[in-house]
Formats: sequence, structure tokens, C-alpha cells
Amino acid sequence: MQTAEATSSVNAHRLSRQQFDRIAEIVYGNCGINLEFCKKTMVESRLNRRLRALNIPTFENYLQLITSKEGVANELVHMIDVVTTNKTDFFREKHHFDFLTETVLPDFYENNASQSLKVWSSACSSGEEPYTLAMVLQEFARTHRGFDYEILASDISTQILQKAVDAIYPADRVVDIPSEYRSKYLLKSKSQEFPKIRVVPELRSKVKFERINLIDTDLQADRVQDIIFCRNVLIYFDRETQLKVIKNLLRNLRPGGLLFIGHSESLHFFDLPIKQIRPTIFIKL
Repeated sequence: MQTAEATSSVNAHRLSRQQFDRIAEIVYGNCGINLEFCKKTMVESRLNRRLRALNIPTFENYLQLITSKEGVANELVHMIDVVTTNKTDFFREKHHFDFLTETVLPDFYENNASQSLKVWSSACSSGEEPYTLAMVLQEFARTHRGFDYEILASDISTQILQKAVDAIYPADRVVDIPSEYRSKYLLKSKSQEFPKIRVVPELRSKVKFERINLIDTDLQADRVQDIIFCRNVLIYFDRETQLKVIKNLLRNLRPGGLLFIGHSESLHFFDLPIKQIRPTIFIKL
């Protein structure tokens, strides 16, 4: 039989509906992501780790922390890290990269040979998307003298960005990478029991990682982009936030630049200075 003290300790680490709603409100206000109540168990489990790490006894105490001046400055970013979902793969939605190779890059090379192509992976998660872009662009550079490129990769989660910077992945995560790319751009670990791969330094040096919140009103990348990837992140926002994010991105995209979104996302209901040229691919007017 549990003692009253043990029961109290267990209950202290359960999120009430009111507490979940307060956390969801804080997350929405800071990064625009809607946390539905069906994700309560996931949020509860992940935040329990923060309670243990900080030696905080209850979620109520934790809420007091993250709404304090000190918490906003130091803990809020960690909370957003643990409650946000990051799912991606190498060469996800491969038709986008085929379009780059077959159409976009040859056109850019012909008309802007003296310029460096600037690409922004705006919700890069653990790095698979920007490194896929780097492989595709580097492969084009091998056969087109003078072609160069710069990749900016951003996410709101500092933890996931560190994984992207490290560029180390389980070996089974690279099965979708073409074999000729794997041999050129991946390094294999010596471990047979837990095999891992790492992206080669040549590609890692071409990607600049930065923490960026896509709903920031004054969002400004450090350079105007030729191409922006914003795939499979709009689905986590309501329509008002989706519009805000896309407007922020378009301010950082040159006229004639391209915006790529995910296959389950749509911009048809918004009045924006863009034109669809392929499914999920838009050109800025």
C-alpha cells in the first residue's frame, strides 16, 4: 500500500487540464504552435524530465518558474525544446529535390552564374533537410564550374539544432539517400553494434545553423534568400499563425525566388504575392 507521502509525490507529477491549458497558452504565445489536449501524456512525460533536472516538486511550481522574469529568460526556451515535435528524413518529398536538380539549378546557373545561391531551410529539425540540400547543391557544383551556394538552417528548438550541428545519425536513417551520395558525403562509424554515420565536413561547413522563431514580427534573416523551404511545419499552426509565418518568410525571399511547402499544406486561402508553379512550389511575384 502506498503511503500518503508517496501518493502525493506521484500526483505532483501529473498535469491537470488547467495546467496543460496554461502551458499550451504559453507555447502558442511564444511560437504559435497549437498543443492539443490529446498530447497531454507526451507533454507531461517530457516536462517531468525538466522537473527532475531542476529539482522542482510540482507542475504548479514549474508554471510559476516559466512565468517569472527569470524563467522567461532562462527556462522558457528549454520548455519549448521539450514540447515541440521534430520529425524529418533525408530526401523527404524527393520530387522537390528532383525539381531543383532538373529545373531550378540549371536556370539559376545560366542567369546568375556570378552569384552564390542562397537557400533557407526554415524548420530544419535535426538537419536532414539542409544536409539533403547540401548534397544536391554540392553534386551540381561538381559539374558546373563557378557555382556556389550558402545554406541557412533554422529551428526554434536549441536541442534539435545541436543535433543538426553534430550531424550524426543512426545508420538506418540514411536508407533514402542515393547510394552514390552516401559514398561521397557520409562517414561511417566503426561500431558494428550501434552503427552511425556523420555528414562529411565539406557539407557541414556549407550550412549555417541559427535559432529562429518563425512568428517573430521582426523576423529578418541575415540575407535575402533565393529559395526557402518551409515544409511540414505549417500544419502545427492555426490559419492566422500560418499567414503570419508565410508573410515573414516572403519578406526574406527575393522577387522570383521560390517557396517550397509540405505536401499536406496549402496556401490557397491566403492573398499573397506568390504564384503556384508546381504542387507545393510557389514563386514570389
